Amino acid sequence: MRLSPRFAPLPAALLLVFVLALALVFALPHRAASHPTKTAPHARVHVDRPSGAECRIAVDGSYVTAYCHNPYPEVDRVGLHIECERWWDIDSDGGSVEAGPAQTVRLTGRCWQEVRSAWVSHRR
Repeated sequence: MRLSPRFAPLPAALLLVFVLALALVFALPHRAASHPTKTAPHARVHVDRPSGAECRIAVDGSYVTAYCHNPYPEVDRVGLHIECERWWDIDSDGGSVEAGPAQTVRLTGRCWQEVRSAWVSHRR
């Protein structure tokens, strides 16, 4: 059986439609009926919000004072660290103090002689 020339492009067009339909089926998300997806009714999502106390450090000779104010609702544990200038002077790492919401804490420390650097660490 011979087709007339006006129907000759029809098999190529049908093949193209079939390939496009097949690609569309594989591109769409597929859910298996035997394994339904379940989600928690009240799943909590962790959102990165700003947190942490703002600290100001003052060095007066060999004394260091840091004031840390926490404006956020989460608790921030802050600790003062002091590095002394002299090699024989002992550096200090103060214990952490809890800075609660809307609370200001004062941290103090000292070296025997000069202070090289001082900083505050934060921990949630």
